[in-house]
Amino acid sequence: MSNALVNGLAGAGGGMIAQILTYPLQSVNTRQQTERIAKKSQPNKSSSSTLFQILEVIRSEGIGGLYSGLKPSLLGTATSQGIYYYFYQVFKNKAESIAATNKRKGLGDGTVGMFSWLVVAALAGALNVLFTNPIWVLVTRMQTHTQAEQKILEAKKEALLRDSSLTGSSLHDKFRELESTKPNPYGTLHAAYEVYNEAGLMGFWKGIIPTLIMVCNPSIQFMIYESSMKYLKAKRADKKQSSNTVTALEVFLVGAVAKLGATVTTYPLLVVKSRLQAKQEISTNNSLRYSGTMDAIVKMIQYEGFSCFYKGMSTKIVQSVFAASVLFMIKEELVKLYATLAKKSQKILLTRSN
Repeated sequence: MSNALVNGLAGAGGGMIAQILTYPLQSVNTRQQTERIAKKSQPNKSSSSTLFQILEVIRSEGIGGLYSGLKPSLLGTATSQGIYYYFYQVFKNKAESIAATNKRKGLGDGTVGMFSWLVVAALAGALNVLFTNPIWVLVTRMQTHTQAEQKILEAKKEALLRDSSLTGSSLHDKFRELESTKPNPYGTLHAAYEVYNEAGLMGFWKGIIPTLIMVCNPSIQFMIYESSMKYLKAKRADKKQSSNTVTALEVFLVGAVAKLGATVTTYPLLVVKSRLQAKQEISTNNSLRYSGTMDAIVKMIQYEGFSCFYKGMSTKIVQSVFAASVLFMIKEELVKLYATLAKKSQKILLTRSN
Protein backbone atom coordinates (compact mmCIF):
# COMPACT_ATOMS: atom_id res chain seq x y z
CA MET A 1 0.00 0.00 0.00
CA SER A 2 1.42 3.41 -0.98
CA ASN A 3 2.19 5.94 1.75
CA ALA A 4 -0.29 8.35 0.12
CA LEU A 5 -3.11 5.79 0.50
CA VAL A 6 -2.04 4.95 4.07
CA ASN A 7 -2.11 8.65 4.99
CA GLY A 8 -5.46 9.08 3.26
CA LEU A 9 -7.09 6.22 5.18
CA ALA A 10 -5.47 7.30 8.46
CA GLY A 11 -6.69 10.87 7.91
CA ALA A 12 -10.22 9.62 7.23
CA GLY A 13 -10.22 7.54 10.43
CA GLY A 14 -8.81 10.34 12.56
CA GLY A 15 -11.21 12.86 11.05
CA MET A 16 -14.29 10.73 11.80
CA ILE A 17 -13.30 10.25 15.44
CA ALA A 18 -12.58 13.98 15.86
CA GLN A 19 -15.90 14.83 14.18
CA ILE A 20 -17.94 12.60 16.52
CA LEU A 21 -16.24 14.08 19.60
CA THR A 22 -16.76 17.72 18.60
CA TYR A 23 -19.96 17.63 16.51
CA PRO A 24 -22.29 19.32 19.07
CA LEU A 25 -19.95 22.33 19.14
CA GLN A 26 -19.80 22.38 15.33
CA SER A 27 -23.59 22.21 15.07
CA VAL A 28 -24.11 25.13 17.48
CA ASN A 29 -21.33 27.10 15.78
CA THR A 30 -23.05 26.82 12.38
CA ARG A 31 -26.23 28.21 13.95
CA GLN A 32 -24.23 31.08 15.44
CA GLN A 33 -22.64 31.89 12.09
CA THR A 34 -25.95 31.91 10.20
CA GLU A 35 -27.93 33.97 12.77
CA ARG A 36 -28.66 37.32 11.10
CA ILE A 37 -29.61 40.36 13.19
CA ALA A 38 -29.67 43.81 11.59
CA LYS A 39 -27.90 46.24 13.94
CA LYS A 40 -30.43 49.02 13.26
CA SER A 41 -33.47 46.93 14.10
CA GLN A 42 -32.10 45.18 17.19
CA PRO A 43 -29.09 47.13 18.48
CA ASN A 44 -29.15 45.73 22.00
CA LYS A 45 -29.52 42.06 21.19
CA SER A 46 -26.36 40.06 21.76
CA SER A 47 -25.64 36.42 21.07
CA SER A 48 -25.94 34.07 24.02
CA SER A 49 -23.14 31.86 25.29
CA THR A 50 -22.29 28.57 23.63
CA LEU A 51 -23.28 26.57 26.71
CA PHE A 52 -26.64 28.33 26.87
CA GLN A 53 -27.26 27.60 23.18
CA ILE A 54 -26.37 23.93 23.65
CA LEU A 55 -28.84 23.68 26.55
CA GLU A 56 -31.48 25.54 24.50
CA VAL A 57 -31.11 23.07 21.61
CA ILE A 58 -31.42 20.13 24.02
CA ARG A 59 -34.51 21.72 25.61
CA SER A 60 -36.30 22.38 22.32
CA GLU A 61 -35.05 19.52 20.12
CA GLY A 62 -33.56 16.94 22.46
CA ILE A 63 -30.00 15.58 22.35
CA GLY A 64 -30.61 14.60 18.74
CA GLY A 65 -30.77 18.27 17.78
CA LEU A 66 -27.05 18.60 18.51
CA TYR A 67 -26.32 15.78 16.07
CA SER A 68 -28.54 16.90 13.19
CA GLY A 69 -26.70 16.13 9.96
CA LEU A 70 -24.14 13.87 11.64
CA LYS A 71 -24.43 11.03 9.09
CA PRO A 72 -23.63 13.13 5.99
CA SER A 73 -21.08 15.00 8.10
CA LEU A 74 -19.23 11.76 8.91
CA LEU A 75 -19.36 10.80 5.23
CA GLY A 76 -18.09 14.27 4.36
CA THR A 77 -15.32 14.10 6.96
CA ALA A 78 -14.14 10.64 5.88
CA THR A 79 -14.24 11.61 2.20
CA SER A 80 -12.74 15.05 2.78
CA GLN A 81 -9.89 13.91 5.02
CA GLY A 82 -9.21 10.87 2.84
CA ILE A 83 -9.01 12.95 -0.36
CA TYR A 84 -7.06 15.72 1.34
CA TYR A 85 -4.41 13.54 2.97
CA TYR A 86 -4.07 11.32 -0.11
CA PHE A 87 -3.34 14.24 -2.45
CA TYR A 88 -1.37 16.07 0.25
CA GLN A 89 0.96 13.07 0.52
CA VAL A 90 1.21 12.75 -3.28
CA PHE A 91 2.17 16.43 -3.65
CA LYS A 92 4.40 16.25 -0.56
CA ASN A 93 6.32 13.31 -2.04
CA LYS A 94 6.76 15.28 -5.25
CA ALA A 95 7.96 18.39 -3.37
CA GLU A 96 10.47 16.31 -1.36
CA SER A 97 11.68 14.67 -4.56
CA ILE A 98 12.21 18.09 -6.20
CA ALA A 99 14.04 19.34 -3.08
CA ALA A 100 16.34 16.28 -3.11
CA THR A 101 17.06 16.75 -6.83
CA ASN A 102 17.86 20.42 -6.27
CA LYS A 103 20.27 19.50 -3.46
CA ARG A 104 22.17 17.17 -5.80
CA LYS A 105 22.46 20.11 -8.18
CA GLY A 106 23.85 22.24 -5.38
CA LEU A 107 20.63 24.17 -4.82
CA GLY A 108 19.22 24.25 -1.29
CA ASP A 109 19.67 21.92 1.68
CA GLY A 110 17.32 19.19 0.46
CA THR A 111 14.39 20.18 2.66
CA VAL A 112 11.02 21.51 1.51
CA GLY A 113 10.63 25.24 2.12
CA MET A 114 7.71 27.03 3.75
CA PHE A 115 6.32 28.34 0.45
CA SER A 116 6.39 24.82 -1.02
CA TRP A 117 4.37 23.54 1.97
CA LEU A 118 1.80 26.25 1.26
CA VAL A 119 1.53 25.23 -2.40
CA VAL A 120 1.25 21.52 -1.51
CA ALA A 121 -1.51 22.15 1.04
CA ALA A 122 -3.36 24.57 -1.28
CA LEU A 123 -3.42 22.11 -4.20
CA ALA A 124 -4.68 19.28 -1.97
CA GLY A 125 -7.25 21.62 -0.42
CA ALA A 126 -8.59 22.86 -3.77
CA LEU A 127 -9.17 19.30 -5.03
CA ASN A 128 -10.81 18.38 -1.73
CA VAL A 129 -13.21 21.37 -1.92
CA LEU A 130 -14.29 20.65 -5.50
CA PHE A 131 -15.08 17.00 -4.67
CA THR A 132 -16.77 17.43 -1.27
CA ASN A 133 -18.61 20.79 -1.32
CA PRO A 134 -22.03 19.16 -2.08
CA ILE A 135 -21.79 17.12 1.13
CA TRP A 136 -21.09 20.21 3.26
CA VAL A 137 -24.01 22.10 1.67
CA LEU A 138 -26.31 19.29 2.88
CA VAL A 139 -24.70 19.25 6.34
CA THR A 140 -25.18 23.02 6.75
CA ARG A 141 -28.81 22.75 5.66
CA MET A 142 -29.49 19.98 8.17
CA GLN A 143 -27.70 21.79 11.00
CA THR A 144 -29.72 24.98 10.46
CA HIS A 145 -33.06 23.48 9.38
CA THR A 146 -34.81 23.95 12.74
CA GLN A 147 -33.45 27.51 12.97
CA ALA A 148 -34.85 28.29 9.50
CA GLU A 149 -38.22 26.71 10.32
CA GLN A 150 -38.52 28.87 13.44
CA LYS A 151 -37.82 32.00 11.38
CA ILE A 152 -40.45 30.97 8.81
CA LEU A 153 -42.98 30.42 11.63
CA GLU A 154 -42.19 33.87 13.05
CA ALA A 155 -42.72 35.43 9.60
CA LYS A 156 -46.13 33.72 9.29
CA LYS A 157 -47.15 35.01 12.73
CA GLU A 158 -46.14 38.55 11.78
CA ALA A 159 -48.18 38.24 8.56
CA LEU A 160 -51.24 37.18 10.58
CA LEU A 161 -50.85 40.17 12.91
CA ARG A 162 -50.73 42.51 9.89
CA ASP A 163 -53.89 40.95 8.42
CA SER A 164 -56.66 43.39 9.36
CA SER A 165 -59.40 40.86 8.51
CA LEU A 166 -58.33 38.64 11.43
CA THR A 167 -59.35 39.70 14.93
CA GLY A 168 -60.09 38.15 18.31
CA SER A 169 -60.85 34.43 18.28
CA SER A 170 -60.14 33.95 14.57
CA LEU A 171 -56.62 35.33 15.02
CA HIS A 172 -56.14 33.18 18.11
CA ASP A 173 -57.30 30.07 16.19
CA LYS A 174 -54.85 30.80 13.37
CA PHE A 175 -52.01 31.15 15.89
CA ARG A 176 -52.95 27.84 17.53
CA GLU A 177 -53.07 26.18 14.11
CA LEU A 178 -49.57 27.42 13.32
CA GLU A 179 -48.21 26.34 16.71
CA SER A 180 -49.70 22.84 16.40
CA THR A 181 -48.34 22.22 12.91
CA LYS A 182 -45.73 19.49 13.13
CA PRO A 183 -42.55 20.06 11.11
CA ASN A 184 -42.04 17.77 8.14
CA PRO A 185 -39.32 15.10 8.50
CA TYR A 186 -36.00 16.43 7.25
CA GLY A 187 -33.19 14.08 6.32
CA THR A 188 -30.34 14.01 3.83
CA LEU A 189 -32.59 13.30 0.84
CA HIS A 190 -34.98 16.09 1.86
CA ALA A 191 -32.06 18.53 2.06
CA ALA A 192 -30.75 17.38 -1.33
CA TYR A 193 -34.20 17.78 -2.93
CA GLU A 194 -34.56 21.26 -1.42
CA VAL A 195 -31.15 22.41 -2.70
CA TYR A 196 -31.82 21.01 -6.20
CA ASN A 197 -35.28 22.62 -6.27
CA GLU A 198 -33.81 26.02 -5.41
CA ALA A 199 -30.81 26.17 -7.72
CA GLY A 200 -30.41 22.93 -9.67
CA LEU A 201 -27.09 21.07 -9.65
CA MET A 202 -25.12 24.27 -9.12
CA GLY A 203 -26.88 24.66 -5.77
CA PHE A 204 -24.63 21.90 -4.41
CA TRP A 205 -21.63 24.14 -5.00
CA LYS A 206 -23.04 27.14 -3.11
CA GLY A 207 -20.33 28.95 -1.20
CA ILE A 208 -17.63 27.45 -3.45
CA ILE A 209 -15.81 30.79 -3.91
CA PRO A 210 -15.18 31.53 -0.21
CA THR A 211 -14.55 27.81 0.32
CA LEU A 212 -11.88 27.74 -2.39
CA ILE A 213 -10.30 30.86 -0.92
CA MET A 214 -10.39 29.06 2.41
CA VAL A 215 -7.94 26.44 1.15
CA CYS A 216 -5.45 28.86 2.65
CA ASN A 217 -6.77 27.65 6.05
CA PRO A 218 -5.27 24.15 5.79
CA SER A 219 -2.34 25.70 3.89
CA ILE A 220 -1.54 27.94 6.86
CA GLN A 221 -2.28 25.06 9.23
CA PHE A 222 0.06 22.63 7.48
CA MET A 223 2.74 25.26 7.00
CA ILE A 224 2.81 25.80 10.79
CA TYR A 225 2.48 22.06 11.46
CA GLU A 226 5.21 20.86 9.10
CA SER A 227 7.59 23.68 10.10
CA SER A 228 7.07 22.92 13.81
CA MET A 229 7.54 19.16 13.29
CA LYS A 230 10.70 19.82 11.29
CA TYR A 231 12.01 22.03 14.12
CA LEU A 232 11.26 19.41 16.81
CA LYS A 233 12.95 16.60 14.86
CA ALA A 234 15.99 18.78 14.09
CA LYS A 235 16.26 19.73 17.77
CA ARG A 236 16.32 16.05 18.74
CA ALA A 237 18.93 15.32 16.07
CA ASP A 238 21.14 18.17 17.36
CA LYS A 239 20.96 16.74 20.88
CA LYS A 240 21.89 13.33 19.40
CA GLN A 241 18.93 11.63 21.03
CA SER A 242 18.46 7.93 20.30
CA SER A 243 15.13 8.65 18.59
CA ASN A 244 13.91 11.73 16.78
CA THR A 245 10.31 10.44 16.85
CA VAL A 246 7.80 13.06 17.97
CA THR A 247 5.42 11.89 20.73
CA ALA A 248 1.62 11.77 20.42
CA LEU A 249 1.28 14.60 22.96
CA GLU A 250 3.67 16.80 20.97
CA VAL A 251 1.71 16.10 17.77
CA PHE A 252 -1.50 17.02 19.64
CA LEU A 253 -0.04 20.34 20.84
CA VAL A 254 1.56 21.23 17.48
CA GLY A 255 -1.74 20.41 15.74
CA ALA A 256 -3.60 22.69 18.18
CA VAL A 257 -1.26 25.64 17.59
CA ALA A 258 -1.39 25.13 13.79
CA LYS A 259 -5.19 25.01 13.71
CA LEU A 260 -5.53 28.02 16.02
CA GLY A 261 -3.44 30.19 13.69
CA ALA A 262 -5.35 29.04 10.61
CA THR A 263 -8.81 29.45 12.18
CA VAL A 264 -8.29 33.01 13.43
CA THR A 265 -6.95 34.05 10.01
CA THR A 266 -9.73 32.62 7.85
CA TYR A 267 -12.83 32.66 10.10
CA PRO A 268 -14.71 35.49 8.26
CA LEU A 269 -14.72 33.40 5.06
CA LEU A 270 -16.21 30.48 6.99
CA VAL A 271 -19.09 32.67 8.17
CA VAL A 272 -19.80 33.84 4.60
CA LYS A 273 -19.71 30.25 3.34
CA SER A 274 -22.14 29.01 6.02
CA ARG A 275 -24.59 31.85 5.30
CA LEU A 276 -24.59 31.11 1.57
CA GLN A 277 -25.16 27.38 2.12
CA ALA A 278 -27.98 27.78 4.67
CA LYS A 279 -31.61 28.20 3.59
CA GLN A 280 -32.09 31.93 2.94
CA GLU A 281 -35.45 31.89 4.76
CA ILE A 282 -33.34 31.75 7.92
CA SER A 283 -33.77 35.53 7.81
CA THR A 284 -37.19 37.19 7.68
CA ASN A 285 -35.47 40.36 6.43
CA ASN A 286 -34.82 40.42 2.67
CA SER A 287 -31.84 42.70 3.29
CA LEU A 288 -30.15 39.77 5.03
CA ARG A 289 -30.64 37.25 2.21
CA TYR A 290 -27.81 36.75 -0.25
CA SER A 291 -27.51 35.94 -3.94
CA GLY A 292 -23.74 35.37 -3.97
CA THR A 293 -20.42 35.89 -2.21
CA MET A 294 -19.97 39.62 -2.86
CA ASP A 295 -23.64 40.31 -2.16
CA ALA A 296 -23.25 38.54 1.21
CA ILE A 297 -20.08 40.45 2.16
CA VAL A 298 -21.55 43.86 1.22
CA LYS A 299 -24.86 43.25 3.02
CA MET A 300 -23.17 41.84 6.12
CA ILE A 301 -21.02 44.97 6.44
CA GLN A 302 -23.91 47.33 5.61
CA TYR A 303 -26.60 45.84 7.87
CA GLU A 304 -24.69 44.06 10.66
CA GLY A 305 -21.23 45.59 10.83
CA PHE A 306 -17.81 43.94 10.74
CA SER A 307 -18.39 42.10 14.03
CA CYS A 308 -20.79 39.68 12.28
CA PHE A 309 -17.81 38.11 10.48
CA TYR A 310 -16.63 36.79 13.83
CA LYS A 311 -19.91 35.43 15.18
CA GLY A 312 -19.29 32.23 17.12
CA MET A 313 -15.52 32.39 16.65
CA SER A 314 -14.76 31.36 20.25
CA THR A 315 -16.91 28.24 19.77
CA LYS A 316 -15.15 27.48 16.48
CA ILE A 317 -11.70 27.89 18.01
CA VAL A 318 -12.48 25.38 20.77
CA GLN A 319 -14.12 22.93 18.34
CA SER A 320 -11.64 23.14 15.47
CA VAL A 321 -8.48 23.25 17.59
CA PHE A 322 -9.54 20.20 19.61
CA ALA A 323 -10.75 18.36 16.48
CA ALA A 324 -7.52 19.11 14.57
CA SER A 325 -5.37 18.05 17.53
CA VAL A 326 -7.24 14.74 17.85
CA LEU A 327 -7.12 14.22 14.07
CA PHE A 328 -3.35 14.82 13.81
CA MET A 329 -2.62 12.64 16.83
CA ILE A 330 -4.80 9.70 15.71
CA LYS A 331 -3.64 9.95 12.09
CA GLU A 332 0.05 9.82 13.07
CA GLU A 333 -0.59 6.91 15.43
CA LEU A 334 -2.49 5.00 12.71
CA VAL A 335 0.35 5.59 10.24
CA LYS A 336 2.86 4.32 12.85
CA LEU A 337 0.64 1.30 13.57
CA TYR A 338 0.50 0.43 9.87
CA ALA A 339 4.29 0.76 9.57
CA THR A 340 4.78 -1.55 12.57
CA LEU A 341 2.34 -4.14 11.23
CA ALA A 342 3.92 -3.95 7.76
CA LYS A 343 7.39 -4.61 9.22
CA LYS A 344 6.11 -7.57 11.25
CA SER A 345 4.39 -9.10 8.23
CA GLN A 346 7.60 -8.69 6.18
CA LYS A 347 9.61 -10.45 8.91
CA ILE A 348 7.09 -13.31 9.00
CA LEU A 349 7.26 -13.67 5.20
CA LEU A 350 11.08 -13.65 5.28
CA THR A 351 11.11 -16.27 8.06
CA ARG A 352 8.75 -18.54 6.11
CA SER A 353 10.73 -18.15 2.88
CA ASN A 354 13.92 -19.15 4.67
